[in-house]
Amino acid sequence: MEVLPNVTDWLDRSRADVFFETSSLDPQSGQPATDHLRAALQHGAHAISANKGPIVHAYAELLALARERGKSFLCESTVMDGVPIFSLFPAGLPAVELRGFSGVLNSTTNVVLTEVEKGLSFEEAIRRAQALGVAETDPSDDLDGWDAAVKVVALTTVLMGIPVKLDQVQRTGLRELSAEKIRSVRAAGMRYKLVCRAERRGTGVECVIRPELLLATDPLANLEGTSSAVRFDLDVFSFSIVEHKPGIEATAYGLLADFLRAVHPV
Repeated sequence: MEVLPNVTDWLDRSRADVFFETSSLDPQSGQPATDHLRAALQHGAHAISANKGPIVHAYAELLALARERGKSFLCESTVMDGVPIFSLFPAGLPAVELRGFSGVLNSTTNVVLTEVEKGLSFEEAIRRAQALGVAETDPSDDLDGWDAAVKVVALTTVLMGIPVKLDQVQRTGLRELSAEKIRSVRAAGMRYKLVCRAERRGTGVECVIRPELLLATDPLANLEGTSSAVRFDLDVFSFSIVEHKPGIEATAYGLLADFLRAVHPV
């Protein structure tokens, strides 16, 4: 079988109309996903991504290139899998201002905290998350809050129109928590969750990710396993979206939904 030297040659030879980018996340550079998507748009294909890195590092550029070429750059699967978050704004919510959001957006840390509460060690809980397919072989990006930080930057950039750099996110991961502390607060009716928050501050936005001790009555405290949730605070009302224990099918659906939006726009 002939091996083509790069993605541009592959696009030319395949005559692709739609390009799906699902490579692993590099939060610091967004590569090689950004170059792949740029090449696809320059070729004249719709570009659909499940990778958050290009949104963080090149969203405005890729969106402008897509519009110039008369194509779509879509990224629904990057946050909360197939839940229609990006497509909800602004079409489904015209004439509103998003003032902030909060949520639990990283499945790996949620699984780890849930399993530690049940009595597993951190190492055993991480292996459990890996067995479920939600944690990488090296789970550092999840445990140290990088994955959550990238998601916050993506939501802030796309939905709030405020481009934020990763180093502007105040980020604290799970490593400072002990298994004993996690289990003791659970016994007292409280739970730790890695909570993401973003709030408008004048013309900017403050973004924070840290483990928070939540009362059992808090909706975020009731999330189990791979479930995630986000609350959006608008100028006229607030609402929440909860995704219950998604699997890889949910991510695949997000890619399919973007494909349909690209080739059959409403």
